Amino acid sequence: MDDARSERARARATWPIRKLRLDQEGEGDDLSATSSVEERLSMMWPLALDAWATSGKPLPTYERSEMPGRVLRRSND
Repeated sequence: MDDARSERARARATWPIRKLRLDQEGEGDDLSATSSVEERLSMMWPLALDAWATSGKPLPTYERSEMPGRVLRRSND
């Protein structure tokens, strides 16, 4: 058990970690200067898969034209 724990600790030592105060959260999270729109969208897919896996629900398999949603338009008033 101690070997597994030590191995996990060694793996965590390589994680990129930033220590921030609460009032600093969100600073530096804008990737628009260092990545393209395509790159940022491609980063989203693994996050979405992880979120679905965490939810315990199956990944939806419907067609794009059948996706639930609605368009909300602002009134000109």
